[in-house]
Amino acid sequence: MTKTAPDYKDIVDHLYDGVYFVDRDRVITYWNKGAERITGYRAEDVVGRSCRDNLLNHVTAAGEMLCTGDCPLVGCMADGEVREADVFLHHAEGHRLPVLVRCAALRDDDGEIVGAVESFSGDTGLIGTRLELRQLRRSVETDALTEVANRAQLERRLRALVAEFAGLPPQAAVMMLDVDHFKGVNDTYGHEAGDRVLRMVATTLRRSVRATDVAGRWGGEEFLVLLRDVRTAEDATRIGEKVRTLIANSRLDTPGGSISVTASIGAVLLLSDDTPETVVRRADAAMYRSKHEGRDRVTFA
Repeated sequence: MTKTAPDYKDIVDHLYDGVYFVDRDRVITYWNKGAERITGYRAEDVVGRSCRDNLLNHVTAAGEMLCTGDCPLVGCMADGEVREADVFLHHAEGHRLPVLVRCAALRDDDGEIVGAVESFSGDTGLIGTRLELRQLRRSVETDALTEVANRAQLERRLRALVAEFAGLPPQAAVMMLDVDHFKGVNDTYGHEAGDRVLRMVATTLRRSVRATDVAGRWGGEEFLVLLRDVRTAEDATRIGEKVRTLIANSRLDTPGGSISVTASIGAVLLLSDDTPETVVRRADAAMYRSKHEGRDRVTFA
């Protein structure tokens, strides 16, 4: 395995996708430049370490930890079959990043499985579109710290949503999210780390909701999400649980230690007689119920 990777280095390094090799013990033996670009981890940071050492730490949208559970690399090395999966990997800056991973077994000259290769690519079309929109709206509609929608944009989008569905059965929902124990993060690690945690949460939030949804910073450590095409409590709660799980499984590595946070979420359907003020008030009340009932949970009201 250690002989194989350098033979292909010049070719693999120029691939746009991230590519890495592991041996039978899942120790990383090669890490290409695409992997560096997508994940933020340099080759010298990861080669020689096990992929189980909380590096990429693949998580499904349902919160399943693949590195300690149904790992595609382990499956490939067990039966030689190719596997694909849509997962969220852990970026060096702490946030979760949606990628498509493809795994295949590596064999020696005798046909024996000696390791595996994984390639991964981001959803470049969706990410590129969102990046372009952020650049166009940055000066007036984007929160400078977190790079998600600011309160002014959220209020404008909310007014439009309320007007669109006035007098109609529920077809949209609103989520209010508050980062749990955020003051403790600032007190323990400093305000610079606190700012990075807010960026981590915002980035995870933005990339875990749908392209038709609007996620933004309402103020402080509070975030608001406007959800279209949501008609039932079950739909709203399912989206909230996905967001909650991905935030809880994000991690920011700092010189002072790794920082993980949870979020308390309140979700409500947009009612036919709602105003922007009433729907936010109800979502806020649901979020505080999550706080009072133990935090790190979703409350639908």
